[in-house]
Amino acid sequence: MANKLLSEMGLPKSIANIFAARNLITAKDVLSLTEFELMELLDVDLAVVASAVAHISEITCPPYQTALSLLEQRVQNERMAGHLPTCLKGLDNALCGGIPFGVVTELVGPAGIGKTQFCLKLSLLASLPSSYGGLDGSVIYIDTESKFSSRRMIEIGYNSFPEAFHAEGMAQEMAGRILVLRPTSLSEFTDSLQKIKVSLFQHGVKLLIIDSMAALLAGDLTRGAQNPLLAVDVISRYAPIEGVQGPQRQHSLGWHISFIKSVAEFSRIPVVVTNQVRSQSRDETSHYSFQELSRVDRPEATTNLDSHLVAALGIHWAHAVSIRLVFESRSGQRFIKLAKSPLSPPLAFPFNITSSGISLLNDDGVEMPGPEIHTIHCQGHSSIINVGSEMMH
Repeated sequence: MANKLLSEMGLPKSIANIFAARNLITAKDVLSLTEFELMELLDVDLAVVASAVAHISEITCPPYQTALSLLEQRVQNERMAGHLPTCLKGLDNALCGGIPFGVVTELVGPAGIGKTQFCLKLSLLASLPSSYGGLDGSVIYIDTESKFSSRRMIEIGYNSFPEAFHAEGMAQEMAGRILVLRPTSLSEFTDSLQKIKVSLFQHGVKLLIIDSMAALLAGDLTRGAQNPLLAVDVISRYAPIEGVQGPQRQHSLGWHISFIKSVAEFSRIPVVVTNQVRSQSRDETSHYSFQELSRVDRPEATTNLDSHLVAALGIHWAHAVSIRLVFESRSGQRFIKLAKSPLSPPLAFPFNITSSGISLLNDDGVEMPGPEIHTIHCQGHSSIINVGSEMMH
C-alpha cells in the first residue's frame, strides 16, 4: 500500500498537482516526510498539508481489526482450506477434520513405530476418487530412506477400500498417481524441492510427504558412518543455531524450512514430514516454547532410558511445524499423541498396525496435559520391531 500512487487516491486536484510538480508520486514519498518538511517543500500552509496527509494515511493504512474478527476470519480460512481426513475418527475429530491444508504437519517417533504406515494411508486417501471420500489428486512422496512399499500400499488399499480397489484397473490408477522421489543427499533434495512448485499444478498434486527429513541431514553429516543412531544424534549439533558459523552453518535447514512452509501456504495442500528421535543428554534441556517445563522434564528426575528421547532437527524446525503428532510405545502399546496444535486438545490415542494400516483402539483418546504429552517413550518397542519388521516400517 505504501507504493500506491497519489493520483489514484482522490486528492483535491490543486494539491495533487503540487505533489506531482515536486515529484512526490507515491504514498511513501509523502508519508516519509514530516508535515513541516512538506510545508517547506510544497509552499502551502499547515492545514492543507495536514488534510492531505490524513487523507493519504486513511487510504494507505489497513483498517483495524478486533480479536473477534480475526478469530472469525481464521475459522473461515480453515473451513475454506479444508482437511485431509485420516479415517481415524478420534484423531480426525481432535484435528477438526483431519490433516489441515496449508500448513506443515510433523510425525515424530522411533524407527518402526508406524510413521511410514501412516504416510502410506494418507497417500491413498489423497489419491482416492472423491466418490470414495478421497481428494482425487496426485501425491508427491519424497522417500529418503527407501521405505516406500507399493505392495504394502496396495495391501492397505484392498483392506481399507475394497469396493474401490476391486474395480478393474483401480489399483494401477491409484499407484500411478503417487510420484515417488528418492534423493540420496541434501543437495539432491534441494533440487527436488525447486521442481515441486511446478509439479503441483502440472500433476494436480493434493499431498506432499517427506519421509524423512532427519535421515537426509544425518546422511549428509555422517556419510559413511557405521552407526545410524549416531547419525541421528549428530543432527542436533547441526540444527540451525543463531550465530553459528562455518561447517555447522552450512548445514542449516533454515532455507528448507521456509521453502516447505511456502509450498504448503502457496498450494493450500497438506504437507506431512516425518522426523526421527535422538537421545537427550543429561545436561540438555528442552527449549520449545510450546512445551511446559516441570520436574519430570529434567533428566535427573527420571531413570528410564526412554525418557531421554527427543525429536531430532532442533528448535527452529519444531517451531516451523504447525501440527506435531508423536508416535511412541509404552509397555508394548503404541500411541499417537497430539503434542502440538493451535486448536486441538492434547490427546493420546492407542493404536495397532493391521493389514488395513493404522487402527485406533478407541476414538475418545486420553487427555494428557502438561509435559507428558511431549515426552517420547520407547518401552518394549524393540520387541515389536523384530516381528514383521518389513511391514512395520
